[in-house]
Amino acid sequence: MAEAVERLQQRVEELERELAQERRRRALGGGDGGGGRARIEKMSPEVVDSNPYSRLMALKRMGILLLFDYDKVELANMNRLFFQPHQAGLSKVQAAEHTLRNINPDVLFEVHNYNITTVENFQHFMDRISNGGLEEGKSVDLVLSCVDNFEARMTINTACNELGQTWMESGVSENAVSGHIQLIIPGESACFACAPPLVVAANIDEKTLKREGVCAASLPTTMGVVAGILVQNVLKFLLNFGTVSFYLGYNAMQDFFPTMSMKPNPQCDDRNCRKQQEEYKKKVAALPRQEVVQEEEEIIHEDNEWGIELVSEVSEEELKNSSGLVPDLPEGITVAYTIPKKQEDSVPELTVEDSGESLEDLMAKMKNM
Repeated sequence: MAEAVERLQQRVEELERELAQERRRRALGGGDGGGGRARIEKMSPEVVDSNPYSRLMALKRMGILLLFDYDKVELANMNRLFFQPHQAGLSKVQAAEHTLRNINPDVLFEVHNYNITTVENFQHFMDRISNGGLEEGKSVDLVLSCVDNFEARMTINTACNELGQTWMESGVSENAVSGHIQLIIPGESACFACAPPLVVAANIDEKTLKREGVCAASLPTTMGVVAGILVQNVLKFLLNFGTVSFYLGYNAMQDFFPTMSMKPNPQCDDRNCRKQQEEYKKKVAALPRQEVVQEEEEIIHEDNEWGIELVSEVSEEELKNSSGLVPDLPEGITVAYTIPKKQEDSVPELTVEDSGESLEDLMAKMKNM
């Protein structure tokens, strides 16, 4: 019985490889791309590699998308995703493949309807990342995380750290009015475990955090904005143009777009992240150092025939008195301003001796004046 099961598993793996090769053959050479518009058989001679738009046309013609999700399409998904009512009940990856294939039949699709966080599926997930590129045996160019829970994010983070795979993380807040995207290059930038949210750091079960009446990130406009920012960053990364953001946030309430970059944490809990950091340091150390040549400022007027001098209208003593205490700061950091010292009143206080007269006597004196 065990031998029969093993033979069946081997046969299934052979058929999967044959199917993947056939799909790649169709993507690279010929074959019908399926429904929707016809495949692009020949590029215009005007499409050259001299501008991002031309490279985008080439990217649209050829490529492979690997989709992973274990969930099924529900009617509740219609308000924010591109699913259609007749697809309810289908797996999300299958429905997404049908829709995207009709939009662009020149792209190859590989779908996996399982939960990547389980032990039995994690190894296969890693195998497809490292060997699921357009060319057999090569890794994918980029991994995109569009999940809605921390467990899946940590799973993707673990896999990419172990493989040294670049990926982009994205998400929308629980109140659905803010979101972010983050480019993670193992060893070079902070991974998801380098500065984890409190839920992850404290090992809290995130299912216990769901609160009654809280919108579960279902505002389609916010999700559309974050998805657009993510795709824009992906295109810049893959087509090598513009500035690729390591972190870009979006606050819908204030139309605020914070951006920053984070260095990896040397004490990261993920040992593969620490390993990637060491490898990145070695790679940087092996690069030839570029000598920085400091250019001397050119003196425009060496002679001062008329004896003109720039003199401050405020003396150093006055400037010192008008400035507050400067805190002890690290090198390279300065204060924008200081709080001036409070000026003590220089006018001496005048005291009046008590004459012992009553208020009525004083008023009588004033009337006689």
